[in-house]
Amino acid sequence: MTTHAGELSPGREPVARKGGASAAAPAVTGRTAGGERAVDGWGGPETPLLYDPERDPYRVYLDRLDSAGSRRTMRGCLDRIARIIAMDASVTGAGRPWWLLRYEHTTRIRAELRNRTGENGGPAYSPASVNKHLVALRQVLRECWRLGLMSAEDYQRAADLQSVEGSRLPRGHHLPGEALGAVLAVCAADTSPAGARDGALLAVLYTTGARRAEIAGLALADYDPSERSLRVRGKRGKERLVYVTVEAAARLDAWIAVRGRTPGALFPPISRGGRCRGTDGRLAHPTGQAIAGILTRRLEQAEVAPHTPHDFRRTFIGELLDAGVDLATAQQLAGHASPATTARYDRRPQRRRREAVDRLRLP
Repeated sequence: MTTHAGELSPGREPVARKGGASAAAPAVTGRTAGGERAVDGWGGPETPLLYDPERDPYRVYLDRLDSAGSRRTMRGCLDRIARIIAMDASVTGAGRPWWLLRYEHTTRIRAELRNRTGENGGPAYSPASVNKHLVALRQVLRECWRLGLMSAEDYQRAADLQSVEGSRLPRGHHLPGEALGAVLAVCAADTSPAGARDGALLAVLYTTGARRAEIAGLALADYDPSERSLRVRGKRGKERLVYVTVEAAARLDAWIAVRGRTPGALFPPISRGGRCRGTDGRLAHPTGQAIAGILTRRLEQAEVAPHTPHDFRRTFIGELLDAGVDLATAQQLAGHASPATTARYDRRPQRRRREAVDRLRLP
């Protein structure tokens, strides 16, 4: 990759050149076996430039995101892109001179993301994942322009990247009813507070199709027992109401009787002594990873094949559509931004195709 060099002193912008872009001089830090070059100033694990962190486009962009989950996802995307640019697996995107990237660099990044292979020999990233990386790249370049580190012309050219077309089937597997029954039986047999909590948590996960982060964010005040509804906060701060079945509501009510009416998380962490954890009179929220850990532990105890929280979501949407619920309603309950996303979970076309094949007979 060809390069541009530039420095930014603490609290100062790069030296301006005619046209508004930062000063740049050709420089190369290394070359791959294929002939690509690394952009100068990107190598090494340490922050390569001395400047005000508040003007780091990487940090400015991440700070602009409202959701902790979005910040974590986009940070990972930018860090992977930084490693591609620097040809150094030890770097992150923090403190890197993103404003030095030009169109020839960003097209190479796009090609690299598309061409990388995974352990199974297939593409390492799905089209959707590549596009997510490109969104992160465009946004951090936009912050470079907003901060005056990059001219509008250079920004527009570098960000002019075509999205990758294609789609993949949703990951995961359907959760059989007998598997869920076995897991709930294990929770019911556990007479500790964790047994009541986990039984209610998994029942809510199954009957609402909520994401694990949404389950982790639920508070006691979000539950309306008279309506059997839960107020869920989804991606980009969007709220929606979801509903639990009568059986799930019974488990949830039994858990709340154990939990008590202390404000805070609906499903807080529980200490070894059986006490709900919290501070300042409020119960603490678990992480999405903790929700996944609870599911994994209970599946192992029930001797059921491994499943993820997203398998519960996949099963929930599939069951709705199998029951004849219209796509728009299923989309609202799932919290999808597009009905096309919900339609990907529809198992009915798969069954029709399988039934069509079953009509064939080998001689």
